[in-house]
Amino acid sequence: MNITPLVWIITIAVTIAFFVYEFFAHVRKPHEPTIGESARWSAFYIGLALIFGVGVGMLSGWTYGGEYFAGYLTEKALSIDNLFVFLIVMTSFAVPKIYQQKVLMIGIVIALILRGVFIAVGATLISNFSWIFYLFGALLLVLAYRQAFAHGDSNPADGRFMRFVRRILPVSDEYNADKLTVKKDGRRFVTPMLLVIVAIGFVDLIFAVDSIPAIYGLTEEAYIVFTANAFALMGLRQLYFLIGGLLARLVYLAQGLAVILAFIGVKLVLHAMHVNELPFINGGEPMLWAPEIPIWFSLLFIGTTIAVATVASLIKTRGRGQVGPADAATAEAADEAHR
Repeated sequence: MNITPLVWIITIAVTIAFFVYEFFAHVRKPHEPTIGESARWSAFYIGLALIFGVGVGMLSGWTYGGEYFAGYLTEKALSIDNLFVFLIVMTSFAVPKIYQQKVLMIGIVIALILRGVFIAVGATLISNFSWIFYLFGALLLVLAYRQAFAHGDSNPADGRFMRFVRRILPVSDEYNADKLTVKKDGRRFVTPMLLVIVAIGFVDLIFAVDSIPAIYGLTEEAYIVFTANAFALMGLRQLYFLIGGLLARLVYLAQGLAVILAFIGVKLVLHAMHVNELPFINGGEPMLWAPEIPIWFSLLFIGTTIAVATVASLIKTRGRGQVGPADAATAEAADEAHR
């Protein structure tokens, strides 16, 4: 896939333009989006991502098109899991609903920046060290285990990192609109809004660790990795308000993601065996007998896993009523307290 610097510049510029438009058109004036507004923009961004994928397939071949769609599905699923943690953070900090859009927007931009850095680092490592596939594969298998068995065990708003931040920064007790700092009695304090943004930035960093190795297990094309991540994050703010109540019902999402991460981890290890150069493994020779998992199978497996996890979750929670995002997180926190 031959991507020129000009194509990269245009892609990054268009991505930035979308987020700038989002801020000035929807986020700058605090308000809680309606279901209709959220549904329209969610459909727009998902449709745009699908059209882009078709364009990749038509212009560069359907091998790359399949890699894009597999990557987009994986990143979208991981982003929804990320969204659920955002929900818990904002509920823990009692962020007023009219300011939640701004917090989400900042969190999504931080996520895109961090993933951009990880994408560049990952591309450099892959191009210079074939053994990195072993490391990425092992990392994903560990993350898959944690995703399946340790999901939701701690509140990121009250972890060690946030307690450390509270110790070093003077924090006011109340929100002051959407301001990050406030001056009281001649002394400058940070507001809970700044703590929320710091917490979400920390969450983004953690999620980038499993997000980027996962998609590099599906494609080695940095352009596909970036665009799949960008499209997965676009519209995530609207999706939060659209499916806030549904998030509480996706009880098998963590297990579904664990299966996907484990599958990609195995795929990475098999690929590492094919390009093996480590002298203490098979004498430094590639193990061409190891099976390579084709992209069509990866796409089918990821799509099926997400569908099964979603349907099973909705069946499991069929008797639950629809609740708002804050109520959903509160219910989740209560469930964890009883476990």
